[in-house]
Amino acid sequence: MGISLTSLLLPSVMIKFSKYHGTGNDFIMIDNRPLLAKLSTEQIAHLCHRRFGIGADGLILLQNHAELDFEMIYYNSDGKPSSMCGNGGRCMAAFAAQIGIEAKSGPLKFMAIDGVHEAVLESELKSGYRVNLKMQDVHEVIQRESYCILNTGSPHFVLLAKDVDLIDVIQKAHAIRYSDQFKEQGINVNFIQQADKDIKVRTYERGVEDETWSCGTGVVASAIAAYLFTGNIPAHIHTKGGLLGVTFTPQSKTHFTDIHLIGPAIKVFDGSF
Repeated sequence: MGISLTSLLLPSVMIKFSKYHGTGNDFIMIDNRPLLAKLSTEQIAHLCHRRFGIGADGLILLQNHAELDFEMIYYNSDGKPSSMCGNGGRCMAAFAAQIGIEAKSGPLKFMAIDGVHEAVLESELKSGYRVNLKMQDVHEVIQRESYCILNTGSPHFVLLAKDVDLIDVIQKAHAIRYSDQFKEQGINVNFIQQADKDIKVRTYERGVEDETWSCGTGVVASAIAAYLFTGNIPAHIHTKGGLLGVTFTPQSKTHFTDIHLIGPAIKVFDGSF
């Protein structure tokens, strides 16, 4: 019995996307309100691959939500669902504005894996916006002489360093991320250096399993850790990809509220696959 070529072809659909970055932390953004993008772990990893795909630190789906303006579903570049991504949330707010989503009331409100977030587009930039994203409160911090462990939507290990530019981030982060304490669930590792009233940060992200140019939840964790170490909230946070701002209200040494991550969210290009 012969088999025709057409019977072997799988049904397909063209998916439109936009590429965004928040201080070099880049994402594939898909408007999935029609629920057409049904991607496997392998497909997401392929799309995020920097040589064989579009290239990104993660892929984010924007989907409808019954009560809020939208829902954000985030995948790391390994194709697996992950915890909250701060820069991704800021880029998602800018992407929502690009596709015509308006807030039902007040700031944009969306659901993420760690709960409801609010985003304000503070000002328009070339190809994007300056976005102020409200993060979840921090309720627990483990502080030691040279490091802190806390969850800012994603778990972070923040380590003091004398010169972050000289650190072998991959080697040192691997020793922490794959230690007996953290290897099962994984943890993001940040190295921070005081620079006058600012701090410099380099971050290794689990799921990406590499250093990223910026990490929103990592920057928030680093700003809180810097405050605990010095008593001052950093004016700016310098990442490899640019400047970010973090504001918060300390309630105690382990409880922080009114946390905001502020910075640019820029569209790089549109495409389809």
